[in-house]
Amino acid sequence: MTYTGDVRAGGPSAVRVLDELEIRKAAVGPMDNNAYLLTCRSDGSQVLVDAADEPDRLLELVREGSSTLDTVVTTHRHPDHLRALESLVAVTGASSAAGADDAAAITEATDVPVTRRLHDGDVLHVGRVELEVVALRGHTPGSIALAYREPGGRTHLFTGDSLFPGGVGRTTSPEAFDQLLGDVVTRVFDRFDDDTWVYPGHGRDTTLGAERPQLEEWRARRW
Repeated sequence: MTYTGDVRAGGPSAVRVLDELEIRKAAVGPMDNNAYLLTCRSDGSQVLVDAADEPDRLLELVREGSSTLDTVVTTHRHPDHLRALESLVAVTGASSAAGADDAAAITEATDVPVTRRLHDGDVLHVGRVELEVVALRGHTPGSIALAYREPGGRTHLFTGDSLFPGGVGRTTSPEAFDQLLGDVVTRVFDRFDDDTWVYPGHGRDTTLGAERPQLEEWRARRW
């Protein structure tokens, strides 16, 4: 089936098969959070992006890929993105990774040590696949995205709640908005091509090409 990224809580995963990587998207919980399972096709290594909620459903998602989970990456500290983290780590033995400036808050909320504190430009490995860390400050101080570049192909960007179809994530002050939009422009739109596929923390996917014409509108309306 053609991947569209359209999922709903209680429904099946959407699966995208690339040359090096399989991407599985599922929606969980009362806030319809997206969780993404990334599986290296070479050795079966797996990373889960956001153990948001419904640990049993996320364990099922993990088993759709392979038998193990190596790492859970939490894109930011907000509770709806980490409610299943403690359970997933306990059951699978996976390590926990998050943006450095959100790590302490995540540990305080979940009792899960963040064993890898991520910074802009860091590289996280899924088997033989590399994911680049892109810090997108503003939604929270330690919000991050993960970028996977297909060899000779498009970029796939997992943005948490920092970038959605139609705008950047929620901010709580003018300064935070300026910081988030600034990071999104300089670290995402100025670096990646229009065919970059965006996988957000809630809702439908988009591309940078679909969103780029709206940047000045976002700046003017301040959200």
